[in-house]
Amino acid sequence: MKKNIRTVLLGQLLIVVLVFIFLIAMASAGMSAALWFIDLPSLVTLLLILIPGLIMMGEWKDFIKAFSVGIRKYSLLELKNILEAVAAAQKLTVFGALFAVIISGVLILGQINDLDSLGRNFAVCFLVGLYAVIIEFFLLPLRLNAERKMNEEMDFEDE
Repeated sequence: MKKNIRTVLLGQLLIVVLVFIFLIAMASAGMSAALWFIDLPSLVTLLLILIPGLIMMGEWKDFIKAFSVGIRKYSLLELKNILEAVAAAQKLTVFGALFAVIISGVLILGQINDLDSLGRNFAVCFLVGLYAVIIEFFLLPLRLNAERKMNEEMDFEDE
């Protein structure tokens, strides 16, 4: 059964939202805890590593094409380039999150004498890791879809 990659991504978004709501609802703090997971500077930091990194490596256009694999027809070479761009995005996401967590951790430990804010600061420090996991959750189907289409193209060329 062929699936449109955009439908798969929307389905994954729905899963993330439902799991998030379920976990928040089960927490003792209730729905007000949902705001604890919003930290714009952490998300911006991750995106400031991901997007310019893809642009500097010349992978941005191929990365954008990954969202239309299966909708548009691509050659085997284009699919290979798309696959490499998504793999680069995955690596940049992981390295960007690790970089942000380390920098935040150093800044927090530099102010260790303020024990009252230590827990809140560490919670914010780890949000960038959560954001990276969520981004990776969406990059994985893009990569699998590109690999599947590349395999189909290789099978088609063999026949």
